[in-house]
Amino acid sequence: MARPRQFDEEEVVRAARDQFWSVGYNGTSIDDLSAVTGLGRGSLYGAFEDKHALFLRALDSYNSDALRAWRTALGGPGPALPMLERHVRNVADGIIGDVERRGCMMAKIAAELSAVDEGVAERIAAVVRGLHGALRGCITRAQAEGSLDADADPDSLASLLLAVLRGLEALGKAGATPEVVNGAAEQALALLPRVSPDEHAPGTRSSTGA
Repeated sequence: MARPRQFDEEEVVRAARDQFWSVGYNGTSIDDLSAVTGLGRGSLYGAFEDKHALFLRALDSYNSDALRAWRTALGGPGPALPMLERHVRNVADGIIGDVERRGCMMAKIAAELSAVDEGVAERIAAVVRGLHGALRGCITRAQAEGSLDADADPDSLASLLLAVLRGLEALGKAGATPEVVNGAAEQALALLPRVSPDEHAPGTRSSTGA
C-alpha cells in the first residue's frame, strides 16, 4: 500500500510559483525547487512527474489568481464606470509599488517561453482572453447604465485598456517614474467615450426641440 503524502501539494505549488516568478523557468533548477519546497527530488518527481509539469501547475495557479482578481474587481456590485476607473488606477498603483520590479509572472513567462512551448502559449492566450472579457463585461455594463457611449465598440475599448495595462507593466519593469505610469493610466481613462448626465437624463430634449 502506498504511503500517504506528508505535504500539502498546494503549498508546494505556491513555493514553486514564487521561485519560477522570481527567476523564470530556465533559471530554476530541480535543486532550487527542492530548496524552496523542502522536498527531495524523489518526492518532487513522485508528486509532479518533472520540473515542467510542476511549472505548469504553478503557472496555472498564478493565472487563476490573476483572472479571479480581475473578475472580482470588474464584476462586483455598483456602477460599472467607477469600478473600471478604480481597477485601472489600482493596476497602476500596483506597478508603481513593485519596487523590486518583479513584474507579472505571466508576462515574464510569455517572453521566455511562449514562442517555444505550445502549452505555455495556450495558457497565456487563454488568460489574456479572460482579462479582455472581464474588461469588456464592465464596459458593456457601463454602456447599459448610460455612462459610456452605447454606440462605441466594447471589444475595441477593452482591447485598448488591456493594451495600456499590459504596457504599464513593461514601463514599470523598465523603471518608469510614477508620473509616467499614472499619466498613461489617466490618459487611457480620458479616452473612454463618456456620456454626460444631461445627455441621458429622462426627458432631455435636443437644442432643436425634437
